[in-house]
Amino acid sequence: MKKLLLLLFTSIVYFNSQSQENVSHTSKTKVFLLAGQSNMDGRGDASKMTKQDKKGLKLAQNNISYYYKGTTNNIKEPIIIDGVLDVTDPWEYVKKKFRIEKCFGPELFFGIELIKQYPEEKFLFIKRSEGGTSLYGAWNPNWTLEKAQLKEEEHKPKLYEDFIDIVDSQLEKLQPGSYEIVGMLWVQGESDSGNRHGPLPTETYAENLTSLVKKVREHYKVDDLPFLLLGVGSNKVINKMKETSLNLSNVTLIERSLKSYDENYTPRYTHDWNGKPANHYNYNGMKKIGKLFFENYFKFYSNYIK
Repeated sequence: MKKLLLLLFTSIVYFNSQSQENVSHTSKTKVFLLAGQSNMDGRGDASKMTKQDKKGLKLAQNNISYYYKGTTNNIKEPIIIDGVLDVTDPWEYVKKKFRIEKCFGPELFFGIELIKQYPEEKFLFIKRSEGGTSLYGAWNPNWTLEKAQLKEEEHKPKLYEDFIDIVDSQLEKLQPGSYEIVGMLWVQGESDSGNRHGPLPTETYAENLTSLVKKVREHYKVDDLPFLLLGVGSNKVINKMKETSLNLSNVTLIERSLKSYDENYTPRYTHDWNGKPANHYNYNGMKKIGKLFFENYFKFYSNYIK
């Protein structure tokens, strides 16, 4: 009888400890970091969201907290969202240029798809973006005045430092041990393309991207943190992204297409603004980008969300 009681007691203790471990694990908030220039900021037309899109967003808002800081040229006040996943009320010039009232970036449909797959999990998205900024200059983890001046970005924020400060400040609001950083999404490359400022920004893109990946991982002590890169910019810059993804573990390049018959087609606005193409991803293009981020994350890194 004593043996039976001892066995019963041991079983209760074991299953109770297992239950506590499971609760502790599943209760951790999963954190995604997002950074880049204007196509990370996002210009997708939110007015074109379907009823199904809005239903998906409403569900996602129950589980995804969202902090976003966006800045732009010659406007001192940033746009801040500190709440749940949502669309953005952008600057007036963005509304005029893209003929929109509200917009969204990759986070929106990445989040909507994420919650479809993980309806019980809690997430935090932290995004920092500024249009027209380079990895060589403003985003460079090894920022120097000389590099910033080459890209005419000496008066722009040191975006890597600001990004880290913002992420740190948001994580400090959470209880220690209550969260885990499970991925970073990067949409940037256009401003390092071309030869307007010479060949260095393009030629050193892989070197600077490698430094960015390593420094984020080191700062947050997540050696294998998944990095997902959207292939934007010139072919030379995208090839540098590919080089980085081959040389570092857990770095994935997401290739997109501008050919309408391709599965990864990401259409852009076709109208002109001040005599030049508006040339950013529209509703369908940005929606697809968000889904591509999710599909690639789920394919390669689903084990990070258990």
